[in-house]
Amino acid sequence: MTTIKACLFDLDGVIVDTAVYHYKAWKRLANQLGFDFTEEQNEKLKGVSRTRSLELILQWGGISKSPAEQEELATLKNTWYVDMISHMTPAEILPGAKEFLVTCRAAGLKTALGSASKNSMMILEKVNIVDLFDAVIDGNKVTKAKPDPEVFLKGAKAVGVTPAECVVFEDAIAGVEAAIAGGMKAVGIGSPDVLGAANLVVSGLNEMNLEKLKSL
Repeated sequence: MTTIKACLFDLDGVIVDTAVYHYKAWKRLANQLGFDFTEEQNEKLKGVSRTRSLELILQWGGISKSPAEQEELATLKNTWYVDMISHMTPAEILPGAKEFLVTCRAAGLKTALGSASKNSMMILEKVNIVDLFDAVIDGNKVTKAKPDPEVFLKGAKAVGVTPAECVVFEDAIAGVEAAIAGGMKAVGIGSPDVLGAANLVVSGLNEMNLEKLKSL
């Protein structure tokens, strides 16, 4: 069995939950355009790019906009979203996440963030856990989206370990697929029905410990 030397974490849904802010920003945009946007519709946007999300929302609202207008709307939504996450506090860290990061580091394991979000550093700073990561690989440092393993391979390289020595913590199917494609172990955060391809599935990092990590 390969010894685990590093833990790589997705951000949203694993360490914090910013989905509510995306929802509020999209809902505000939809309302401004004269129609509503439901939480059920928001679920369909998980893991979808901002541009594609806007296309779907406009379709649901039966509204047509030129490419230039769409770009303007996507920028407006992002401005609102960034404003909301700029007010995040340490209280918004998901249960057990900080404790598990501390445990990993105390055990001599490397830790890295692997997130598509371009706002990762701001969020880590706001919730006060930047110092718990040896490396942060985010949307500003990668060109390929998950399920491409680029973000995790760069994370492994940044902390000086091989992919086989890494465990990835992910809440999305595409993220679990990215970990597996990169030759890493995967722990799914969520439902076994959705993330069955992972080596282990837990409901949150509050359920993780070193024993479970070593058993992978």
